[in-house]
Amino acid sequence: MIEAPPVQGRRTSPLIVLVHTVTFRQARSFVPAAIGLAAAVGFNGGTPAVVALAVGATLVSLATAVLSWWRFSYADGPTAVVVTRGVLARSVRTVPNDRIRGVEVEAPVLHQIFGLVRVRIDAAAGAVPGKEEELVVDGVPRAEGDRLRAGLLTRRPVTVPDAAAPPVEQDDVEEEFARFDNRWLLYAPLVGSYLVLPLAAVGALFRLADELPRSLTPQLPGPDAFNLKGLAIFLGVTALVLAVGAVVGAAVVNWGFRLVRRRGSLVAVRGLITRRQTELEIDRIRGVTLAEGLGMRLVQAARVSALVTGLGDAARRGQLLPLGPREEALTLAHRLVEEPGPLLRHPVAARRRRLMRAVGSGVLVTVAGGIATATLGWWWLLAVGVVLTLLAVPLGLGRYASLGHAVGRTSFSVRSGWLAREQAVLQRRAVVGWTVRQSFLQRRAGLATVVACVGAGSGGYAALDMAADEVAGFAVAASGTWAATLTTR
Repeated sequence: MIEAPPVQGRRTSPLIVLVHTVTFRQARSFVPAAIGLAAAVGFNGGTPAVVALAVGATLVSLATAVLSWWRFSYADGPTAVVVTRGVLARSVRTVPNDRIRGVEVEAPVLHQIFGLVRVRIDAAAGAVPGKEEELVVDGVPRAEGDRLRAGLLTRRPVTVPDAAAPPVEQDDVEEEFARFDNRWLLYAPLVGSYLVLPLAAVGALFRLADELPRSLTPQLPGPDAFNLKGLAIFLGVTALVLAVGAVVGAAVVNWGFRLVRRRGSLVAVRGLITRRQTELEIDRIRGVTLAEGLGMRLVQAARVSALVTGLGDAARRGQLLPLGPREEALTLAHRLVEEPGPLLRHPVAARRRRLMRAVGSGVLVTVAGGIATATLGWWWLLAVGVVLTLLAVPLGLGRYASLGHAVGRTSFSVRSGWLAREQAVLQRRAVVGWTVRQSFLQRRAGLATVVACVGAGSGGYAALDMAADEVAGFAVAASGTWAATLTTR
């Protein structure tokens, strides 16, 4: 038996040393020790001391960046990817090509200046803990990044073309699946995840203001200075800042988003400052999720994500449409997974259960308020309880209206949630098991919750409060006759 020769390890570009030196990538772990050392030797500030500290930190960053670059290598063979790294503790990680779930090529600002990219190779999420589920090759030229992306996902060995042989035409025809319209950025203030960025920025400004000297701190009016007009202006300015911040944040992340089909993969390109190119194999897609938050439903908007087996950080890498009209989202979802048909409503007992769960806390506060009013005169607690109970009624009805399930020829769907409603459309082959849950109250009402266990996305998707006598039939229709053993009381 003749063994294949070992694949020669490759080094990244030496220019990545400059990038890592400027960003203190490797030297960040030395910052706490440096602060402690400076405190121990009696660092007392002054221009010479500050300059010496800056020069020393830069030299340490340069030294650690050089060592890390020198001790890092990668090799992509016909069957596996091997990454070797570590200065003091060496590690060699080998990942078979058939365990690779996706490849992402990103180019931050400094990388773009030097013509470099960072390649993230997603390798079977869950195999190892934390961020180690992905291989990162940081600092290769753009052409090398594209070669890695194409070669790893197609599983084809890279060969040197023969000059005498006729050229082989590559199938690089692209089929566009989705393109982001900049007008859709106006949906961003209605999406909670995009509001996080301006909220974090406002919080950082307040923390910075607390650290400023008193002479530089702006003198803000106290609570007594606010009247109704001033309060309205303050709230209006705050809402405007949050809305503009959400739009800017969405533009930075999703600018130029485009989803195309290239050979057997879906390729998504996005980003204003950091350009990212994520590639997912279509054969590994087991379904899609359609997310519609409460704000998005008001303007008929939605977002679509792919459920890919073993994909880490699926919330970002599996995103197929970051934000757009609901009709666009449905069209894209049905191009990847066959539509199972209209959702079926759950029984009336499920509505009663949703209402009881929603108004329960309000009723408790109302009862406590009635007792407090009779004994202590705290009428306000009773008023709060009544308001909470009244507001809980549409909440419970909305939760019930969001419930639904459907079964088609090759796929099935479940939906739940109110503030963050999500509908999962899954292929029959995605199911690896079923779980049926019944609480005491569910058994009394003739209901059950059935969970489809899949090896993608969150790992399980539930049909809440389904009629108990329909569980077995739904499982068989959604996966196969092997699920006929499911029984409920």
